[in-house]
Amino acid sequence: MSNLIERLSAGARNTAESGIVEVFNAGWHHEALIPLWAGEGDLPTPDFINRAVKASLDRGETFYTYQRGIPQLREALAAYHQDLYSRVFSAERFFVTGSGMQAIQLAVQAVVDPGREVIVPSPSWPNISAAVEIHGARPVPVPLREANGGWSLHMEEIEAAITPHTAALFLNSPSNPTGWTASEDLLRAFLEIARKNGLWIIADEIYAQYFYGEQPRSPSFYDIADEDDQIIFVNSFSKNWAMTGWRVGWISAPPMIGQVVENLIQYSTSGVPAFMQWGAVAALTEGEDFLASQIERARLGRNAVFEGLQETGRIGAKPPDGAFYLFFSIDGVTDTRRFALDLVRETGVGLAPGSAFGPGGENFVRLCYARGQDQLAEAVRRINAWLPEI
Repeated sequence: MSNLIERLSAGARNTAESGIVEVFNAGWHHEALIPLWAGEGDLPTPDFINRAVKASLDRGETFYTYQRGIPQLREALAAYHQDLYSRVFSAERFFVTGSGMQAIQLAVQAVVDPGREVIVPSPSWPNISAAVEIHGARPVPVPLREANGGWSLHMEEIEAAITPHTAALFLNSPSNPTGWTASEDLLRAFLEIARKNGLWIIADEIYAQYFYGEQPRSPSFYDIADEDDQIIFVNSFSKNWAMTGWRVGWISAPPMIGQVVENLIQYSTSGVPAFMQWGAVAALTEGEDFLASQIERARLGRNAVFEGLQETGRIGAKPPDGAFYLFFSIDGVTDTRRFALDLVRETGVGLAPGSAFGPGGENFVRLCYARGQDQLAEAVRRINAWLPEI
């Protein structure tokens, strides 16, 4: 019995415990918990989405459905992208998945053979590298360079990391956890490297509309790519429409590989329940005002948290360009795992340790500010009061 773990696959056996979940488990039962460790807000899914699901259930839509997604949702995704990126999209590009996480897993399965490598700028959401490792491939971290609280990615370091084993480049912009956002010029250089080396790009642009620059969204590969470029986009309904618990996402990919994507969906989940997909249709077609309010809420949260934590004189960070996280260092704190565990146990404020986000994140902690002002103000008050004690 003691050898059972050794008899598991190497990908499963070597998967590390999530450092975010470790803090979650340590603080979940704190009576005054303010959970800022995960990438979600505090609002429940809005009623207009719930009503669409109830209507589908009332119609008895509880049977197997289209593996690629119901036609109405794929058409809605095409229209949503057309409005956002000002170009025509075919519904044939879109495939509904059981969460953004599954979209990442399927993208890795589609373009990366076991034993190959995927280049991942780091710090990064830990699930990205885990998806690569579980598949039997190897994530290769390339550093996002930090200076004075800001972050940058250097293309010469991406090129230097490419080997004959490289199969794909992963890019998350705006970034979780740093908030770093790629410029259009950087995306062009990134795409040119992929084209030159015959590599796939897995593009995670889930936070595209959580962007605090002059434009209403972040720069995108959609702005510069050709229809048949080797890019698979992964995305989710979780962040924009308060649907984290629903586990519904999508892939956007060249229609030529559509049958492959459909096969992967078939042999993993056999599709997303139709009634949940109708909720996703409502999100896309009726959710513009709700999404705008979400983005404004995050903008206010970003400013309040940054300004509040600056009062300690110990915080190293700049207001992020995108996403809804403040990724900051604390003068005098080097063990961020221990810091996050102690903080949640003693104050009830749950933050994610930067050590969970791979190389380059060790000296930072992540705070999700996509929440109400009262909660954020109280969290800042507790942190500021507790810091002098450590």
